[in-house]
Amino acid sequence: MDITVSLSIIALAAFIHSSFQLSVSVLTLLSGHTIGAKKSHAKLVKLTTSFILGVGTMTVLLLSTISLLLLQLFGPKPPQIVWASGCGLLVGLAFLVWLFYFRQEKGTTLWVPRSIAHYLTERTKATKLSAEAFGLGLSSVFGELLFIIAPLIITALVLIQLEPTWQLIGLGMYTIISLLTLIIIWVIVCKKHNISKIQRWREANKNFIQFISGTSLIILCFFVYAYEIIGSAIGGI
Repeated sequence: MDITVSLSIIALAAFIHSSFQLSVSVLTLLSGHTIGAKKSHAKLVKLTTSFILGVGTMTVLLLSTISLLLLQLFGPKPPQIVWASGCGLLVGLAFLVWLFYFRQEKGTTLWVPRSIAHYLTERTKATKLSAEAFGLGLSSVFGELLFIIAPLIITALVLIQLEPTWQLIGLGMYTIISLLTLIIIWVIVCKKHNISKIQRWREANKNFIQFISGTSLIILCFFVYAYEIIGSAIGGI
């Protein structure tokens, strides 16, 4: 797999990661509670910035840890069965997203364990310091691990085959792209736009978001299968 294909897979996986909504929901709640508490705009920017840094940090840690585990288990050239299993995980997750990602009720309630949702909601209300917002960002990523694990595994499988310099580039690229949705919301918050418009847009377009996320997982599956499994088989003939 050449560098262009590798980076394309990483970029698509990161885009899928960015389409999931738990961190977006928590950031929106954090912004709303901070504005409702009559905090200064500078305080709002500081809290939201710390939250995004927490999300980015946890993303880097998870991707690095998964990459290290896969490298220790399979070496720099994982067997085809591992790639096939990753593709199967993508397909299974796609159907899970299509069917269950948003709960069938008013609003944008997500299909995550209620204990995790309750914890994040309560922590959002109690967050007053930048360190707390950073920790909230860490927790929000971990809370959606069920949905982001497949893109992370596929990205890790790609990364461990690259040279060290390209591994760092791929890691940075994945992290930045996965944060794009949060960065867009952060810019909106910094420009003092009405945060409620974001929530109304998310509620009005949740079926579209759900469809795009699931479909992108299927596209990633075909992309990986074509280049890594079929391509390797043809190359080995």
